[in-house]
Amino acid sequence: MRNILGRSFFERSAVEVAPELLGAYLVRRLPDGTITRHLIVEVEAYEGIEDRASHASRGRTPRTEVMFGPAGHWYVYFVYGMHEMLNIVTGPVNHPGAVLIRAVEGINGPGRVTKKLCVTRDLNKNKANRASGLWIEKDFGSSVPGTITQTSRIGVDYAREWAQKPWRFVLDTKNKET
Repeated sequence: MRNILGRSFFERSAVEVAPELLGAYLVRRLPDGTITRHLIVEVEAYEGIEDRASHASRGRTPRTEVMFGPAGHWYVYFVYGMHEMLNIVTGPVNHPGAVLIRAVEGINGPGRVTKKLCVTRDLNKNKANRASGLWIEKDFGSSVPGTITQTSRIGVDYAREWAQKPWRFVLDTKNKET
C-alpha cells in the first residue's frame, strides 16, 4: 500500500532523501480533476548553505526562503525565462536543503516534468499533500523497481568542486534487478 510522504520523511538531509524518492510516485491532481501518478526516476540533492550549486548558497532571500522553512513543502522556481523547476524541501528548519525532481518515467527533464504536470510557481511554498494537488506516494513494502546509479549533478559547473558531488540519482527501470 502506498503512503503519502509527509514532513517526517523529508526532515533529513537531501542526500539521504533523494535516493529514497526513486521508485516513489509523484502524484498530481490536474486542473480538470484527473489524478495522475508518475514513477520518479531521476533526482538531484542540494544540501545546505555551503553547497555552491544550491540557490541557498547566496543566502536567505525571498526566492530561497522556502528552503529554510519546514520540510515537505514545494520549492518551485523559474529558470531560463521558460521553465518551472520542482523541488521538495528537506532537512530541519533553517538548514536549506531540497531535492530537484529531474525526471519521471516517460518524461525526461525537469522542465518537461513541470510542463506535463501543469506545475507552476503557484505551488511554491505549498505542502506536498492532497490539498495542494501535488504529493509523493511510496510503498515501503516493495523494493525499488530497477537499478540506481549515482553521478555528479548536471548543469552546475559554476559550483566548482560542488558540481562533482555525486548527488544525482537515476533509476534504470529497464535493467531491473532480479
